[in-house]
Amino acid sequence: MAIKQLLVHHGRQFGTLLGLLVLCGAMWLLTPYFLTISNLLNIAQQTSINAIIAVGMTFVIISAGIDLSVGSIVAFAGIVMASVLQTGIPLPLAITAGLITGTLCGIINGFLITFGKLPPFIATLGMMSVARGAALVYSEGRPISGFEASLRNFAMGEFLFVPLPVLLMLVIYLAAHFVLQRTKFGRYTYAMGGNEEATKLSGVNVRFHKTMVYALSGLMSAIAALILTARLNSAQPIAGMMYELDAIAATVIGGTSLMGGEGTVLGTLIGALIMGVLRNGLNLLGVSSFLQQIIIGAVIIIAVLVDTGLKSSKK
Repeated sequence: MAIKQLLVHHGRQFGTLLGLLVLCGAMWLLTPYFLTISNLLNIAQQTSINAIIAVGMTFVIISAGIDLSVGSIVAFAGIVMASVLQTGIPLPLAITAGLITGTLCGIINGFLITFGKLPPFIATLGMMSVARGAALVYSEGRPISGFEASLRNFAMGEFLFVPLPVLLMLVIYLAAHFVLQRTKFGRYTYAMGGNEEATKLSGVNVRFHKTMVYALSGLMSAIAALILTARLNSAQPIAGMMYELDAIAATVIGGTSLMGGEGTVLGTLIGALIMGVLRNGLNLLGVSSFLQQIIIGAVIIIAVLVDTGLKSSKK
């Protein structure tokens, strides 16, 4: 009985996990280099950026929204952090500036949606253009590089053989899981996605809460910008292109419904790992980047079709 209840409540996540295991098995059969320790750690490290952005995207989509600005916020927050670093300001303050930048972009998205009454698609599409333009103007279209060693050490550092960005990703996921499942913030997020009007009538400050959801998405994008800037040892104004697509894909593949009201961050982590394994395996097999886009796009379409089918069957 307990197993049956587990499958009923978490069947989608188990199915996604099974898909990840099957994909790993297929890649192992196709290329012997896939299951090496160094490659698995590389997958985890490469996945960390998309996985962290996808945490914020999960909260947004559960609340029945969408955030198309995450990639541009990655670029803008990275440029702000890098430019502050170049002035000689200590690294912690520069990182704080980048995090504040991302969070403010998210708050603006929230205000446009809650007070401006703009659809999330339109508001975040506008922010996508504004943040990208701001990154290009602020940097004059050029990368910013030449940072102190401590920033690079963060990207290359390890603890018990695990890369620091991967550890940060795991900490964020554990915290996000707790918030979503054990706090009022999480309950209100689900409630808004399920029925926003009923949530409002129950006394929840929907405007404030929805704004905070988008602020969280902006913060996650800024953290991803920190990892990306440290890894490349430079901030690129064109960074983050198509990151919104990868984050949405990881979220939907992980079982979060685009209709809102359903989803888990643990499912999103599995979805992000599927994306990472797929990209890594295709690279090892020598598949061109152009063909990879087609394959990943097809995976997203299939995931949305599955979500739509499950919704229809429940009705």
